[in-house]
Amino acid sequence: MDELTIARAIHIVGVVMWIGGVVFVTTVGLPWVKSIEDPAKGVQTFHRIEKAFIGQARLTTLITGLSGFAMLYYLDGWDRYLDSGYWWLHAMTLIWVLFMLVMFILEPFVLPRIMAKKISGDPAKALKLVHRVHWILATLSLLTVFSAVVGVHGG
Repeated sequence: MDELTIARAIHIVGVVMWIGGVVFVTTVGLPWVKSIEDPAKGVQTFHRIEKAFIGQARLTTLITGLSGFAMLYYLDGWDRYLDSGYWWLHAMTLIWVLFMLVMFILEPFVLPRIMAKKISGDPAKALKLVHRVHWILATLSLLTVFSAVVGVHGG
């Protein structure tokens, strides 16, 4: 087994864990949290879920990016960023950068202050906003996965 095969396998497992986690939180976790009668308790529950999940999400997102860049290295494929035929590579990189920005910069340093104000005003509305943002991220992520599979297989 060569390095490219190992990087590809790590990359796919990382994507499954990362994007699968985003989809789970979006389609199962947040609807359940929003169903809690007391929205303030729903917010507390979401924070506990998020705290338990964020380490795994950060790690798998980081591993996915590193393994993706390793594949480019092994393929000497950096010039693919200059070729519009590899549009799916651009999409994968952009969604990865977006998540890295959210998880490593916005989530720990910016979003707590913004969300604290929204939660203190109307916790139910804050949960709806979080859910809407998760739906956007999940949809973009799944479209990117779909596009990458189509692109890699000649589409």
